Amino acid sequence: MVSTANIVVTVERAAPHHHAGVEMCEHKGVGHPDTLCDTAVEAAARALGRAYLDDYSAVQHFNLDKALLVGGQSEPRFGGGRVTQRMKLLVSGPATTLVAGSPESVIRQAVSDHLAGTLKLEQSLIDVVPMLRPGAPCLRRVNGPAGMPRANDTSFGVGYAPLSDLEQRVLKAAELLKSDALRDAFPALGFDYKIMGHRVGEHMRLTVALAFVDRYVADAASYFSQKAAVEMCLSRYLGEACTVRCNTLDDPHARKESGLYLTVTGLSAEQGDDGEVGRGNRINGLITPGRPMSLEAVAGKNPASHVGKLYNVLAHRLAQRILDDAESASRVTVRLLSAIGNRIDEPQLAAVDVCASDGLSGAQRHRIRERVAHGLAELPTLTRELIDGSVLVC
Repeated sequence: MVSTANIVVTVERAAPHHHAGVEMCEHKGVGHPDTLCDTAVEAAARALGRAYLDDYSAVQHFNLDKALLVGGQSEPRFGGGRVTQRMKLLVSGPATTLVAGSPESVIRQAVSDHLAGTLKLEQSLIDVVPMLRPGAPCLRRVNGPAGMPRANDTSFGVGYAPLSDLEQRVLKAAELLKSDALRDAFPALGFDYKIMGHRVGEHMRLTVALAFVDRYVADAASYFSQKAAVEMCLSRYLGEACTVRCNTLDDPHARKESGLYLTVTGLSAEQGDDGEVGRGNRINGLITPGRPMSLEAVAGKNPASHVGKLYNVLAHRLAQRILDDAESASRVTVRLLSAIGNRIDEPQLAAVDVCASDGLSGAQRHRIRERVAHGLAELPTLTRELIDGSVLVC
């Protein structure tokens, strides 16, 4: 059993329904350039992890959390335009060689398959360029053939629960925009969308940027009609307390394509909008300036030894479980801090902050420490879930 010596539980006696008068949060959709980078390198990391298990029976040293999407050029037109310059995805990082095949070929195939399956993006529209090299010898040793891996970085992960009403609305809007039902009703919807939410008092407003695909838009009137219909769908789905506005940059008097958010592929990246790993959503699908969070790029990191990935996933998981366990708790934050070279199940510090108006009993504190220790002991299982894709970080 993992020791509970470095697990610290603190309690704040605040009103359970207290929240700030003003709040903001953001979600970048699946086709946003930053999210595209995140999901592409995460697909590559899963594939490379499986390849190492096949060749070595253990995940070897690698990290693919540095990637840059260089935007292309296009000429959107009502009824259908064309892409004039391909996009390029540069994936950089250390990687151990494979016995069969090469890491480069695994990455290219995984990214191409992911983009085709998730974004319906033709392989000819994006160049995938892996830029790999061996890692430092000392770092290659943290992924051993057996036993608990050692942390390959000194880093921290942060998670919290529950989500606020605004955060839930933003994710609910993202769920609708990604849904097959809405996309069947509106084929012009691109996969590139961004939702910015803010709340003042009890009223919420979402500002949505949503790419439209030109071949499904006959003219400016068709564009504005479809945009208004999508706004109405979102408003009805989210309820009266939430106002929705889409594509606020649009020229309301536009008659040509240039005044509208019109694309050929449904991606802003086709028109010079670049992307980068780690600039988008945290693992709960949100960017939350008023919440505790890590700035680690979780996507693409090694699922066996990089605590920048493991601890962020585990911290969110633990926060929700502790909240569910402790009936008097209204808010939980978990912070996990590693030391490079330590076993991943032996953090320097595991801090659990609980907001509970009635405090916590000694038995509850003990249960929380046990919950954290159990989560740390189960990290190898989490590694397998990350490789299998049963746990997603983006």
